Amino acid sequence: MRFVLKTVRSLHTLHFRSAVVLLLFAGIQAAAQQAQKQAEPVEDKTPAVILHLPELESVRTSAVHARTLAELTQATGERPELSVIDFTAGVEAATAVYPAGRLVIVEFPTPQVSIFEDGKITAAIPSGSATAYRRIGNYSAFVFDATDTAAANALLDQVKYQKYVQWLGEQPDIPTKAERDFTITTAGVFLSTFFAIMIGIGLACVFGLLCGILYFRYRERERARMPTFSDAGGMVRLNLDGLTPEVAGKE
Repeated sequence: MRFVLKTVRSLHTLHFRSAVVLLLFAGIQAAAQQAQKQAEPVEDKTPAVILHLPELESVRTSAVHARTLAELTQATGERPELSVIDFTAGVEAATAVYPAGRLVIVEFPTPQVSIFEDGKITAAIPSGSATAYRRIGNYSAFVFDATDTAAANALLDQVKYQKYVQWLGEQPDIPTKAERDFTITTAGVFLSTFFAIMIGIGLACVFGLLCGILYFRYRERERARMPTFSDAGGMVRLNLDGLTPEVAGKE
């Protein structure tokens, strides 16, 4: 009876441990899948012309985005160089304060417009003005109130024209997305297979150990019932050493 109770307890312990292992595996797999999920990209609504300001993080508090001449004039004050610019559809401006002076970047939609406006701006700059001006791609870049010409030109050198491309519909990255999905799925299958194999090996070891213990106890009980030891395991053997008990013949 004690042997049966011990066996039942062993089975309960095995089931409990198996449940714990399965729960642990499920948690690990869920964590792996969660880690593999790519976060949805957060749309940056900052205007592109603002992003092109040099060292934006250090001047973000003073950065201003303008779509009209009035908005730009409110930030920079009355400037004859800016008053000649035609702020039609597609023209944007950004300004921020730097140690070298106030930087203004005006972005035009096409190179033809920027060339046309460049001629107007160059003619509007007063002679002897401390304003540093340069046309950079589709940009017209100004440094107002500059105290050092070299520092103003160095600031203009940091302005880089970058063409901003925006898809009207869904971005055509389907092959890239398919490759990413395939990689994530393959990694998930590999992890699941690996953990399943490891759990199978663990359960096989536990089950084999349990069967070995049960068989060992069974053999011990059978051996304890024998009056003398016999390594024949109950088979017929010659009584050459005198260890096998005599079996009384039937009369």
